Amino acid sequence: MAKFKIALCFSDTGGGHRSAVEAIEVGIHEVAASDARGHEFEIVTENIVENSHSLNRRFVDFYNYLLRHNQQAMQFYYWFINVLKPNDSEFGYRLCAPYLEKFLIDTEPNVVVSVHPMTNQFIARAMHETKLNQTSKLVTVVTDPNGDFWRGWACPSADLTIVPNELGREQLIAWGVPADRIRALGMAVNPDFLKPPTTSKEEFRHHLGLHRDRLTVCINAGWAGGGNMMAIYRQLSQVQRPIQVIFLCGHNRSLYEKAKRAARKSDVPTAVLPFHDRMSDLMNAVDLMVTKSGGLTTFEAIAKRLPLALDMLTTPMPQELGTAKMLIGHGLAQGIESVQDISKIVEELVPCSDRSNVKLPTALCLDRAGAIFDIVRSILSYCDPLYQPNPEHRPAVERLTQ
Repeated sequence: MAKFKIALCFSDTGGGHRSAVEAIEVGIHEVAASDARGHEFEIVTENIVENSHSLNRRFVDFYNYLLRHNQQAMQFYYWFINVLKPNDSEFGYRLCAPYLEKFLIDTEPNVVVSVHPMTNQFIARAMHETKLNQTSKLVTVVTDPNGDFWRGWACPSADLTIVPNELGREQLIAWGVPADRIRALGMAVNPDFLKPPTTSKEEFRHHLGLHRDRLTVCINAGWAGGGNMMAIYRQLSQVQRPIQVIFLCGHNRSLYEKAKRAARKSDVPTAVLPFHDRMSDLMNAVDLMVTKSGGLTTFEAIAKRLPLALDMLTTPMPQELGTAKMLIGHGLAQGIESVQDISKIVEELVPCSDRSNVKLPTALCLDRAGAIFDIVRSILSYCDPLYQPNPEHRPAVERLTQ
């Protein structure tokens, strides 16, 4: 038995990167618990972008402000970052170096895992400056499930980059990442989304004060609480069939207050929540989720075989637009390009009585709902080479979805 330390690095720009870190941490513990080798793994998680310097924290805050209040401006932010590449500049590294190098020296991880495109190059350089690259490995886990993503994901110095599918692999190769350092394994979805619910959908709805057996729509404004969710919610009052709504407002107090006021005036029974800490159970309890096309949220819903309606009233950011087109093209989602679209989607929705038996498309790794276990094994292989992705020998929890 040996002890290993793994550092998981991310940033709270939106909620997907933190979700990926949580998924990897849970996956490591579950793989280790089912393994006879008995290794111990200490996990250190750090949102390093905002902790590295006050200027970087302002960039994070500005990004989340745009998500909440000015989504149409995100395309310009995306362009700005990709053109100026602040994550790969000498000035940017000098700002972050004292924090990053101290973090690595104090932590002394066997493996550093980066799940954010703005952290990869600086981590790689800090590992080189501290000589940690001689004893430790850097793994990046891409959380955008298509090839239209941030250029910061391309880090040729990383020992391994894990991408959701071949689209990401091809783009990284075009940007100079060696092909033998890339693995296409799927999305890092938390194992919770592979497990049976802890409560029935009827009890879940009843606990929120809703009808036990009425068609239920979840409006999910995401971690930041952005998008066009209020307009979509108001349109639901035009639906002729009986429905009810769970409205998740994320970290947006203003949206939460607006949604509560609108719900009081609506004839549609509505439970308004800032967020929910058991998203797996919530997804099990609803028949349709309306959300923006963020990578982790949409793939968590896919793991639960939950029908999706994607907010496209405002053109999504490039990396999310690619995800939307991919999911719509493979029949896993429908787009909302005008507010009237949601009425038609809900009117025509036929709820599935047993979603666990729904088959997922095999293209682009869309059927790899349990990819987190192969992702974790790839990370742990740098601690013990006997850990390797092995689709034929997965933990029982993963086989629940097969």
